[in-house]
Amino acid sequence: MSSPAGIIGQETSLREVFRTLDKVAPTDSTVLITGESGTGKELLVRALHQRSPRRDKPFVPINCGAIPKELLESELFGHEKGAFTHAIHSRPGRFELADNGTVFLDEIGEMDLVLQVKILRVLQEREIERVGGTGARKVNVRIVAATNRDLEEEVSLGRFREDLFYRLNVIPLHLPPLRERGGDVLLLARHFLNHFCALKKRPPLQLSPETTGTLRIYPWPGNVRELENLAERLSILCDGNTVIPADLPEKILRLAGEAPVPSSPPAASPPLPVGFSWPTLADLREQNLGLKEFLDTAEERLLTEALALADGVKNQAAEILGIKRTTLIEKLKKRNME
Repeated sequence: MSSPAGIIGQETSLREVFRTLDKVAPTDSTVLITGESGTGKELLVRALHQRSPRRDKPFVPINCGAIPKELLESELFGHEKGAFTHAIHSRPGRFELADNGTVFLDEIGEMDLVLQVKILRVLQEREIERVGGTGARKVNVRIVAATNRDLEEEVSLGRFREDLFYRLNVIPLHLPPLRERGGDVLLLARHFLNHFCALKKRPPLQLSPETTGTLRIYPWPGNVRELENLAERLSILCDGNTVIPADLPEKILRLAGEAPVPSSPPAASPPLPVGFSWPTLADLREQNLGLKEFLDTAEERLLTEALALADGVKNQAAEILGIKRTTLIEKLKKRNME
């Protein structure tokens, strides 16, 4: 299933996002989109703009983490001639260029506190002031923001303004990571493989049963972007017409628990503990569970154990598990374990 946003998937969590998108798109409400890097946040924002009454007006994205903070104010609000050393001419900023359209503030969690105050003013007063300017200019824009950070945690740490957070968080949309989207992994893998094989003018690649199992188990830290890159690589490098585990990168095999044991393993890769064995299909049958239920149960037990070891301190529990605190919080919320 492909959504109006161009995001392929059929998991319940995604369908909820699409339903909310349909409701909020025709309005001017501010939207805050959260999710890990590579989950498709910009696709969602572009779909929001295209389905809004502003669709024929400018869509202006700006990555707040990619522009040095000393230049970001000028990029956003423009500057007057002589405002700083190299300001030879007056120049409008992104907000002026987006008048009557949509401004997309990507990675807003990276924005400096001083600039956050000015964004708050835009939201409250619908006006901006150029760097070096002396008067306010009215702008009519819809602001959509996105971040891969936990802004509530950033507020508690004093790195993000609480008033701005609540101004942005009118309509929250969360894109789940790929590892939590079940069968969507294989839907996306086949979609990307067909796409890149067509571009390379080669027959479509099939996935062997062993490969599909590996792709489902792998945690996809780079999310959809990582899967898309893998599909492009396979469309170029795969010799046969079927992708087998040997065609996959060693990292994927290793994290999925299927990497071959080298004849002389390096000292940095210690052997598995004595008595350790990977779960088998016999374990699933013994527990009368499908793969997803089995993995969910195992993950929940590990979360519970890590929290117990850390005396409930989430930072420590996340460190024990080797994941980000924000990822831990997402998993706990999903299981109502908070």
